[in-house]
Amino acid sequence: MQFFIGIVPSDEYKMKILDFQHKWENNQITDVVEPHITLKAQGGLSPDKKWLSKVIEVCNNFQVFQITLGKPMFFGNEILYLSATSKELVKLHKIIVREISPSKELIKKYFEFDDFVPHMTLGKTSYGLTTEELCDMGRLTEEEISPFPTFDVRFVRVYQEIETNKYIKYIDIPLKEQRNVY
Repeated sequence: MQFFIGIVPSDEYKMKILDFQHKWENNQITDVVEPHITLKAQGGLSPDKKWLSKVIEVCNNFQVFQITLGKPMFFGNEILYLSATSKELVKLHKIIVREISPSKELIKKYFEFDDFVPHMTLGKTSYGLTTEELCDMGRLTEEEISPFPTFDVRFVRVYQEIETNKYIKYIDIPLKEQRNVY
């Protein structure tokens, strides 16, 4: 049983992405997990869930922030994604990784800390698409799912693997809401 932590866009934009992804019948990523930005990958998130209280504590002390999704980009020829920009996202990622303290090997394996590239995956060759289909998807992304939104992040979502390559929501953890002081 594996876990990871992600951030989801608004339901409206999530549906827009899913409709777009479903235009490619071989795109199996929609069977794996909903559209999200990975905040903390699986490394160090053990089945005993001892890490969960640390994540809750970090989130309780981290202010709500914004993320801006941007133009489509590729990791090699295998992964198409939307870029995601937010200094706070990177800061939260580093705090959570530090608190959970996975091994250096796991940090490297899951592209964390300095290798962290915030993004929302649209398609992958390892999830059924050919390189050609991925390129077609990349060409259509801007016209079909832009404008790319800026959205408030009010919670992070912990995902649990319920079977091989199938993740569902385990729990949402709220971030600290800013209080107006009068």
